[in-house]
Amino acid sequence: MSATDSTLATPPQAAAMPAAAAALEALPGRRRDLVPVLVILAFIAVALPVTGSLPTWVTLTVAALAMGMMLFIMASGLTLVFGLMDVMNLGHAAFVAVGAYTATLMVGPLQGLLQSASVWAGMAAVLAVIAVAMAVTALLGWVYERLFVKPVYGDHLKQILITIGAMIVMEQLVLVVFGANQMLLPLPEALRGSILLGDVAIERYRLLAVAVGLAVFIGLTLVLGRTRIGLLIRAGVENRAMVEALGYRVRTVFVGVFVAGSALAGLGGVMWGFYREQFTVAIGAEVLVQMLIIVIIGGLGSVAGCFAGAMLVALTTNYVSFLMPDLALVSNILVMMAVLLWRPQGLYPVHKP
Repeated sequence: MSATDSTLATPPQAAAMPAAAAALEALPGRRRDLVPVLVILAFIAVALPVTGSLPTWVTLTVAALAMGMMLFIMASGLTLVFGLMDVMNLGHAAFVAVGAYTATLMVGPLQGLLQSASVWAGMAAVLAVIAVAMAVTALLGWVYERLFVKPVYGDHLKQILITIGAMIVMEQLVLVVFGANQMLLPLPEALRGSILLGDVAIERYRLLAVAVGLAVFIGLTLVLGRTRIGLLIRAGVENRAMVEALGYRVRTVFVGVFVAGSALAGLGGVMWGFYREQFTVAIGAEVLVQMLIIVIIGGLGSVAGCFAGAMLVALTTNYVSFLMPDLALVSNILVMMAVLLWRPQGLYPVHKP
């Protein structure tokens, strides 16, 4: 049989299989982009000889990872709302403050657990505080969306102005309820202190922060990538009219996204409040610039990008603060400039150019 006859004898289904496989591989999101991860790992490795001491390097790195996890938790809600709903909610920092302040209300009722020497009792107290704070900020987020965000959908300038004004209003209401004095949110006794690994001391609470941050990252990744609600969210972003024509209420889904983002801000406020132990109503506004930088360099709406951006910002802050304290204030801006010059769409953009 000739080569021509062999080609003609090939079933159409078999001939179409390579083309279908090639098309499947070309689908967005199929390829794993490991370059940002490798860059972060290389950055950590380069810091070892620069710091000059293995225990110092480990301590700085673990502390940065814990800080990065807390920043990721706070910024993840912002990137969801900003990237998926196209809403520039600069009042997001107020939900961080509300979460931290709500946590202080639970100190009295949970005093026995907070003062217990049992690690499990301490973790139970933290989880109870987190649950209450997330419920309060979720409810507040629903009211906030109805009052301030709903009237300005599609107008970014009005969104910026109104959400900044709403943040000021919320912070002033917090001051009216709680007063202007510093608030105290003591760590559970069981989570104080450090674990010694040779010459390296690792704080117990930082390990908890890493665990909570990883849980949030894995949860968001699974919800957005492996569930029906995640599919609806992503489809609604791509083609809202088509999703609504299929009978789904995209508006309701987006309100749910905003409420979830507010609850994540409350969770971040609790974790940051426990880390600080003493804070004022400006606890959220103090990290607003860092959250915006993380969202921008990660890629709008990208959970993976937000996670990578938070790690990069936290590592840079810790290393530069130790080596060159005078540059600490501008280190995050320099990181953002470098990333945007390298990848203008962010580390993991949702919509690739």
